[in-house]
Amino acid sequence: MTNTSDGFMPRYGAGSQGMANYGRIPAQPDAPGDVWKGMGGIEPNDDTLSGMEIPLYAVSDGGAADAGAEMDEALRPPHRRVWLIVLLSILGAIVVAAIAGFFTARWYYQDKAAPGVTFAGASVAGQDRTQLAGTVKQAVDATKITVTDAQGNTLTASLKDLGVTVDEQQTVSALLSAKSGNPFTRINPFARQNVKLSATVDKLALSEYLTGKLITPDQQAVASTVSYDDASSKFVVTAGRGGQTPVVDNVTTAVDQAIDQPGSTRTATVSYTQTDMPISEAAAAQAADQANAGLALNITISNGDATTYKVPAATIASWTTTTADPSKGTITVSYNKQAISDFMSGELGQHLNQTKTNQVDLVDTSGNVIMTKTKGINGVTVKDTATIADQVYSALSGNRSATLTAASDITKFDTEQQKVTWKIVVDRSKQTATVYNNDQVVQTFNVCTGKTGKHETTPGNYFIYLKYKVQDMRGSNDDGSQYLTPGVKWVSYFNGGQGFHTASWNASGIASGDPTGHGSHGCVNMNEADAKWIYDNCPEGTLVQVVGDQPTAPVR
Repeated sequence: MTNTSDGFMPRYGAGSQGMANYGRIPAQPDAPGDVWKGMGGIEPNDDTLSGMEIPLYAVSDGGAADAGAEMDEALRPPHRRVWLIVLLSILGAIVVAAIAGFFTARWYYQDKAAPGVTFAGASVAGQDRTQLAGTVKQAVDATKITVTDAQGNTLTASLKDLGVTVDEQQTVSALLSAKSGNPFTRINPFARQNVKLSATVDKLALSEYLTGKLITPDQQAVASTVSYDDASSKFVVTAGRGGQTPVVDNVTTAVDQAIDQPGSTRTATVSYTQTDMPISEAAAAQAADQANAGLALNITISNGDATTYKVPAATIASWTTTTADPSKGTITVSYNKQAISDFMSGELGQHLNQTKTNQVDLVDTSGNVIMTKTKGINGVTVKDTATIADQVYSALSGNRSATLTAASDITKFDTEQQKVTWKIVVDRSKQTATVYNNDQVVQTFNVCTGKTGKHETTPGNYFIYLKYKVQDMRGSNDDGSQYLTPGVKWVSYFNGGQGFHTASWNASGIASGDPTGHGSHGCVNMNEADAKWIYDNCPEGTLVQVVGDQPTAPVR
């Protein structure tokens, strides 16, 4: 609005006739605080305008067409929009906090027992593996069964006494993995799961313990049993006898309850019955036959390359479990899956892994391969032993032999070539040993090789692999007696027990070249100076070629 000499007039148009009755009285020209007020003493018809001040900048200059809508927007109470923004902000913060809390809780409990997990009647939430191990051990130690009979006899036994084998580590693992199916359920404290002991019950041991404690030896019934005999390498039967035996149903129930909820003392009563034999000798013999059939199975495992391993019968025996139930008079044979798994993960690699060894070929001056000095071996590392353990368990449980292949990582060996510079040619037909260096003759020596028809020096390509300045030599004579030749000098082995060495006792055989009459046990007999020359000048790795036909008479 602009002040004039005539008074005042609206600066902005309004979108309705009603607005013509209104002007503005500015606090100062064009100030943001300018407001609309009633004019000419005429009161507005719309009650919503009564007493309200509308900011000037809330109404557009854009023209009469939009003025009504803009006026409605300007008249809307501002506090409603503020509270909506505040509410949405609070909800957003809650969502962000919930998401952050979920991931924080999931991270925190990744290696701890989850909320809502209970054991032995108490929460174990937040306990790590070490703490859980202590909790489980404490509960097992505190678990007792008090047994009474009608004669007033009473005993208190531990789980171990009653033939219960507790796997504390497996129990801890079960506590750590409880509620792991759904990540939201896992951290929800209202979703609860009780974990019991991981345990097995040997009912025969339970019965035998109670029998030994509550029944006098002369009245006890003894079950026939099956056990592995190291001396005979098979399962054998020990026959039982008739007598009194406890009825252990109530005790078994108490034990089962203690496994579900350990940590306290439970009570049970027993009665007695007269029996011929809790488990007959025939039932035990049948179980022994089944167990021995398992020992005869051929379980062979390959590493997928060059090595195989046949599982020994004694190892299969260590996996074999006989479970007796005196109340039923039975013995069942099964295989311990965990024991098989432990063996495969801990020991299979020792039998099947291979260390990579590059192949070394000896070649002549033209590059032709003469022989393989070192045979190449691929590197092999067995992996995924869990699968092979399952396959072995399945084969044994099905009473069938199996040839299996373990999954392995295989690294191929490389081949190296080694040029031969030193070479010794042992010519049996001439009874000589000629030394070459780079195909040039260096020395030729008279020798006497292995005895014709009995201990002939073996033809072929070899290399010197071991040396001794002095060695005591032992072996077998043709008649089976043993010989000992002490202090043999300048020994250079090239083929197992065959080698060059001093043979001062065979000077005539060396001089005449007569292996038929004076031949050795396979070595190349030499004069001492000649054997020393080879020892001093021909290093390990020197090629040795034994050639020629064996003579039947002296050659010199």
